[in-house]
Amino acid sequence: MTDPASRPDPAGPTLLPTLPGAAYTSAEVFAREQERIFERVWTCAVHGSDLAEPGQFRTVPVGRESVLITRALDGAVHAFLNVCRHRGARLCVEAAGRTRRTLRCPYHAWTYSLDGSLVAAPNLADAPDVDRSAYGLHRVHVREWLGYVWVCPAASPPSFEETVIGAATERLGDPAAIERYQVAGLRVGRRVSYDVAANWKLLVENFLECYHCPAIHPELVRVLPEFARGYAAQYYVGHGAEFGPDVAGFTVDGSPGVERLPGLAPAQERRYYAITIRPQVFVNLVPDHVILHRMFPVAADRTLVECDWLYLPAVVEAGTDLDRSVELFDRVNRQDFAACERCQPAMASRAYARGGVLVPSEHHLGAFHDWVRRLQA
Repeated sequence: MTDPASRPDPAGPTLLPTLPGAAYTSAEVFAREQERIFERVWTCAVHGSDLAEPGQFRTVPVGRESVLITRALDGAVHAFLNVCRHRGARLCVEAAGRTRRTLRCPYHAWTYSLDGSLVAAPNLADAPDVDRSAYGLHRVHVREWLGYVWVCPAASPPSFEETVIGAATERLGDPAAIERYQVAGLRVGRRVSYDVAANWKLLVENFLECYHCPAIHPELVRVLPEFARGYAAQYYVGHGAEFGPDVAGFTVDGSPGVERLPGLAPAQERRYYAITIRPQVFVNLVPDHVILHRMFPVAADRTLVECDWLYLPAVVEAGTDLDRSVELFDRVNRQDFAACERCQPAMASRAYARGGVLVPSEHHLGAFHDWVRRLQA
């Protein structure tokens, strides 16, 4: 594989403009993004293990909506807008929970099955002309991939194959590449939640580039030495950053990790691959585990992030010490999020009102900005 530093830069020497500062601070811009981006594309909502048993439910923010996801008695996963059809009360206020058979609105006791059907309501028998089937919960489209439940509130969602699975194929250059990690069969070994005081686009931009890596990620650069040159793993299609010659595993000190994932191609054995699935998923692939971030923007200057470390089931079930492998990317996350929080206040400065510039190695951030502009137009 060619050294990325020796390849001609596709952007040339030109400095490209960024988005203006208001794109990161304006409540109006954020509301438009919630409506025209997050409510119209696929969101990675929960891991399947969060709904392991029938009756379990989770609620997640998707754009301006709260989406309720359930595991029905037959094992099927369903998703709905978390709104009672009677008078609009929030049906479930908890982030997670479990019920035996039904979901009951705490306001007027309208009751729904786990598949969203209206099954009971006080005095409804006195209105025989009411068609209960017309008053079930509003359904949200559902797909399952990589062991996660993905949802889309749009009436006509975009192609999952093109916009989600296609993002991984476009990045890795091989439809089978991500499948070799068998992500759907991995177990959540650790989950860390972060509350980041920064706009969601700052987080995406940060993940897309490694121009900052030499400055703020000493542990990561030690494990992946090519990052010292500022080239991101997503800089070229199919490229993965190679471990340093003295690095045995993707751990905070470079020591050996845990049991390797079977079935990887030789090119994947000692490399790190990163994938961005717009607008809110980052996937990190290493030989012995997978790290998946899900972002949930809640304000122009606040983003919730849930990060899962996924391992072979036997590794988790054995109670293996995961601290060293988790610590590496947890440090990276905290370093990245601190940098994003450092930028957020300055987005409102008159010095950044018209935006900044992208150096040539950040040319792919320009493609992300174009995507944002196109979807919110």
